[in-house]
Amino acid sequence: MPARPASGLTAPFGDVIAVAVIVLFAVLPYPESVFQVPGMLLPIALLPAAAMPFRRRWPLAVLGVSVVVAVVLSVMGILSPSSLIATAISAFAVTAYTRRTVGLIALTLVVGVVFVSNAVPLHGEFFDSRALQFLFFIALAGAIGDATRSRREFGAAMTERAERAERGREEEARRRVAEERVRIARDLHDVVAHQITVISLNAGVASSALESRPDRAREALTTIRRASRTVLTDIGGLMALLRSEDPEDTGDLRPQTGLVGAADLIARFVDAGLRVELHDESAGVALSPSNDHVAYLVLLEGLTNAHKHGADRPVRVRLDVVSGDLLIDVRNEVRAGPEASAGGHGLVGLRERVTAVRGTVRAESVDGVFRLDVRLPTDGGSDEWSA
Repeated sequence: MPARPASGLTAPFGDVIAVAVIVLFAVLPYPESVFQVPGMLLPIALLPAAAMPFRRRWPLAVLGVSVVVAVVLSVMGILSPSSLIATAISAFAVTAYTRRTVGLIALTLVVGVVFVSNAVPLHGEFFDSRALQFLFFIALAGAIGDATRSRREFGAAMTERAERAERGREEEARRRVAEERVRIARDLHDVVAHQITVISLNAGVASSALESRPDRAREALTTIRRASRTVLTDIGGLMALLRSEDPEDTGDLRPQTGLVGAADLIARFVDAGLRVELHDESAGVALSPSNDHVAYLVLLEGLTNAHKHGADRPVRVRLDVVSGDLLIDVRNEVRAGPEASAGGHGLVGLRERVTAVRGTVRAESVDGVFRLDVRLPTDGGSDEWSA
């Protein structure tokens, strides 16, 4: 791709210099007659000077004008320094402002034509030093033009690379922002969803038992108050993390809960009226801190869904170690209707968390029973699902 011509104040200044040099060498009184241009031929010798301001826009055309004038004057017996210098300036423009292949071909042809034509006024002396010096100037100008074009292309490539890197950084920043938004949404769901469910269900219990069973209503209101405090504390901790300038400053947050908190979690749901049948065969299982927290979140999500969509039947929870993996199986009967769906944002977030620790999730509703099966790797690794 051709390099862009120079712009701004540099181009007019360069045009003035080029025109002045050509005019000067056209009118200088040379001691040798072979270099002198008669007055009647002076307009022809000055044609390249008139074309110089256009050499960046039409370099090949200006080079052609300069070469033609040089050849015409050579045929008339004049070795014109002004037209040959104009040819050198035009050769620079051609190699600087056109594609490299075009510039090199044009430069080669021009050097060959000038080499032959310069021998005419010198009576066939092809290797006369007076003619060879101009060939050297033309070739040197072409080489400098090619170097200038290469430097411009290199600068343009560096600029494009920098812009591409900047765009890449912006895209990476947008991607990280999107990931952070997803993480915040998951954390909000983890700390809020089941507590809001507890509050909602106990509010219903308190409303229905206010007159007939005031003790039960007071218990439900106490549970609502405790759940409200818990969710406010959790949200406050999350907001403190978001506002913190130090991403590692998490001292105000409560530590992530693992399976050690499963008994308290089940007790809270039992207090809210959910009947839970727990079969725990996972004693002594070794889980990493992240897998331990994900296991707790699996129980939280399964019990929350059972509380929301359950059919007032017991929820069966089984913890077991199968082929070196921790198996968490939560099953409950669901009410008929659209609420008995296995979808939802909570399950989507849970899938992402389980996948992040190389676990697997299977959630399905069959014959009115919703089943949540999760396998989490332990030190023993993970095998495929068994039938």
